[in-house]
This record gives sequence, C-alpha cells and structure tokens, in this order.
Amino acid sequence: MSQEKSTALENKMDISIVVPLYNEKESLPYLMKAISETLDPYGKSYEVVFVDDGSSDGSFDELRALHKTYGPKIKAMRFSRNSGKSAALNAGIYHAAGDIIITMDADLQDDPAAIPDMITKLEEGWDLVSGWKKVRYDPIGKTLPSKVWNALTSFFSGLKLHDFNCGFKAYRRDAAKSLDIYGERHRYLPVLAHWDGYSVTEVAVPHHPRQFGKSKFGAGRMFNGAMDMITLLFLKHYLKSPLHFFGLVGLILILVGVGVLGYFGVVWAMTGLMRIRPLTILALGSMIMGIQFISIGLIGEMITHSQQTRKQFSIREKL
Repeated sequence: MSQEKSTALENKMDISIVVPLYNEKESLPYLMKAISETLDPYGKSYEVVFVDDGSSDGSFDELRALHKTYGPKIKAMRFSRNSGKSAALNAGIYHAAGDIIITMDADLQDDPAAIPDMITKLEEGWDLVSGWKKVRYDPIGKTLPSKVWNALTSFFSGLKLHDFNCGFKAYRRDAAKSLDIYGERHRYLPVLAHWDGYSVTEVAVPHHPRQFGKSKFGAGRMFNGAMDMITLLFLKHYLKSPLHFFGLVGLILILVGVGVLGYFGVVWAMTGLMRIRPLTILALGSMIMGIQFISIGLIGEMITHSQQTRKQFSIREKL
C-alpha cells in the first residue's frame, strides 16, 4: 500500500465537527466536554476541528490545553487576523476528514446532544440537515429581523426552511466539500447546496442562552446579508451568460432613447421646429447608458469564457 493511501486511511474519520470561534475562551472546555459526552458512547470515530478566527482573549491557548487533554480528537488552527465566519468555516471544512461533517458555534447555544438526531436524518438519505432553533433565547432585536429574513430567503431561493442562519448543521462529506464559502455566504449554505442539487431538510434543535461573553454580530450583518443574497441570485441566473442580464437592460435603455428621439425627429420633420428639451438630453443619456451596459455584458462574457476551469457542476458519485 502506498504511503499516500495509508495516510488517507489513517486520517479517515466517521464524524468531523467544525467549530469556528472568535473570543470564546470560557466556553471551549464546556463545549468539548459536552461533545465528548455525546460522541464517546456513540461508537463512531470523530474529530473536532476548531478554527480560531483571530481571537484576542487567549482562546488558542485554551485550545492548546484541551489538545493535551483530548489528544488527536482535537484539531485546531488559528488565523493571523479576524477574517469572518465564512472563512473560518471554509478552512474547517477543507481540513475535515469525516464522512459526516457537523458545523456548530462555540458559544454553547448549540447543544451537541442533538448531533445523533441530525446524523439519523442524514442516514435517511438527506445530504444536508440544517438546525432549526424553534425556541430561541435571543432578544427580539435579533429574532424578529431573523424571521423576516428567513421568510425572504425562502421566497427568493425556492428552499423552504425556518432558520437558514443557524450555524448548527450536518452534511454529507461531498455536499460540504462542494460549497464555495466566502464573504457572508455562511448564511446561505443550505441555499447553495440546494442549488447544487443536494437534498436539504431541517430538524428542530435545542437552543440555550449565551453563558459567556456577548454576540459578535453587529447591526451591519443585515446589509451584508442582503448584498450577498443579491450576488447569489445574480450568479445563479447569469454567471455563465452575464450578457443576458446587462444586454437586456442595455437594450431597453437604447430602445427608450431611440423611441424618444424618434418622436422628436418626426415632430421636427413635420413642423421644422427643433428644440433642445430636457427629455432629449435624457434620451441621449439613456442610449449612452444602454451601450455601456451592453459593453459591460460583453466584458463579462469574455471573463467567463477565459475562466473555463471554474466549477460548472458538482459530481455526486464516481464509479
């Protein structure tokens, strides 16, 4: 057996738990204890992949201490700076060796006791099981916007879930590894998996009040989430053919400009009078903008054509 294949077998795991964290030093010992109490009797091999997103409270020192206690069950990495939850999830999933990958937050609000139920759901044939915090212990300033946002996301994505932004999720390995996670995309991982053809469902999971520290998410998250949803919708429909979008807008603007100028041209031909009116200037501007939109679409087509190595599909199974 080759050394590469032997290493792959040694690293193979049944379950990988990916935990992104930022300044959660106090929570880490309790979280690891709860995970081990849940999975040790479960009879499957597992690892916990902690990704320290540039903490400044000594969280990584706590992970060093835990590593001495739990040994190879813990993997830990630390970013040189705070890069965001999406980057932390991306790194954790990339380094996860499990056939099943669980993601959860480090603040003790997610309960590891729900992991067996989520795995059971995967065994029924689902590719991604998203947690649903049916009963939440968060202030109304957080829960009310979340309900509105979840409803909008369901409407625009075509995927009906109650809680898209719950960090507690279970994936089959191929579904997790297929995700392209950056920016604020961690909010839309079920949507991305659904659009890639993977089956997505949800289960109610227990939710606990925060015990230590405070929430790391600011008021700007709604704006960032909105911009990412617009980006995702655009990429879903027009990634391979940006000219279809920009060309349509440009053509409409050009037709409006031509129509207005044509009307004034007929009036000039019939009356011999020609005046520079504000509407004339707007029509010219509309035509110029239309040409610019079409040009942007053509540039986008050239960029798309030159990046043929970009992922065009997801392979579900190989023989």
